[in-house]
Amino acid sequence: MATSDGAMSLHIFGGVLAGIGVSFTSFSIAMAAMARVVGPEKRSLALGLGTAAGSAGQMLFSPLAHYWINAYGWLPAMYILAGIVMLIVPLALALPSGRAGVGEVESDQGLLDALREAKNHSGFVLLTIGFFVCGFHVAFITVHFPSYINDLGMGGEVAAIGLMLIGGFNIIGSFMSGAAGQRWSKARSLSWIYLLRSLVILGLLLAPKNEVTIYTFSAAMGLLWLSTVPLTSGIVAQIFGLRYMATLFGIVFLSHQLGSFLGIWLGGRLFDTTGSYDVVWWSGVALGIGAAIVHWPINEKPLARLSLTQ
Repeated sequence: MATSDGAMSLHIFGGVLAGIGVSFTSFSIAMAAMARVVGPEKRSLALGLGTAAGSAGQMLFSPLAHYWINAYGWLPAMYILAGIVMLIVPLALALPSGRAGVGEVESDQGLLDALREAKNHSGFVLLTIGFFVCGFHVAFITVHFPSYINDLGMGGEVAAIGLMLIGGFNIIGSFMSGAAGQRWSKARSLSWIYLLRSLVILGLLLAPKNEVTIYTFSAAMGLLWLSTVPLTSGIVAQIFGLRYMATLFGIVFLSHQLGSFLGIWLGGRLFDTTGSYDVVWWSGVALGIGAAIVHWPINEKPLARLSLTQ
């Protein structure tokens, strides 16, 4: 992507290949790997810790990338980031490769049976629909929030600090959601998270537009940012077991990515059409309320076929 000299090469490297890379390093694979080495009594908390660890990168690299761009330019900054990403390769070798999970008897269920089972489970369908909203919120804010701040007359430093705050508070929020999922209903917790997201966005729209508002919004949204991930992945593991958790959560995560696409594209499209992000912000409020309603009736009870060890 750093050496792209036209739109097509930028789409290939920054779009297609980056998208494939994100898919194969995504939460669906990482969460499943972590879930297999932790028993059900601590699984939700472990998934929260894993999500929090991933959030540390956003907190660290938002200001670092901003510094590298200002100090060296876009091209060297991209080369630096490319070198850092290569560290994932040796670290990935430490992940477990077995399919059986701690505290669960190995299942002989086939993949097609697992997919049919999930398709016919109303909770899985509702979870997939709801995660679309998470993707919409996260992607729109990640991509368009800096431009929104710039349109308000504030500099790039404010945007960088805002994204850093989102990442920092996301560490806290992810851990807290994992702990909450260990004690209370994961589905109800998700409903509260989406409702609170709507309220936070509403606060941004109604509050005076200054740095205090931006930083307050960033901190509050950070607490709710990826706190959906340990709860959503935890519900999948809790209902269907661990053997096909990566596949099933991957389907749910596909919905998340479709929401991400719409949030990014719609944000740019409506801004070009109306000259404002307000319509997308209000859409985020409405979608958050809808997601809160959708998650409330989800039945988290494990399927009867699951046989847990004592």
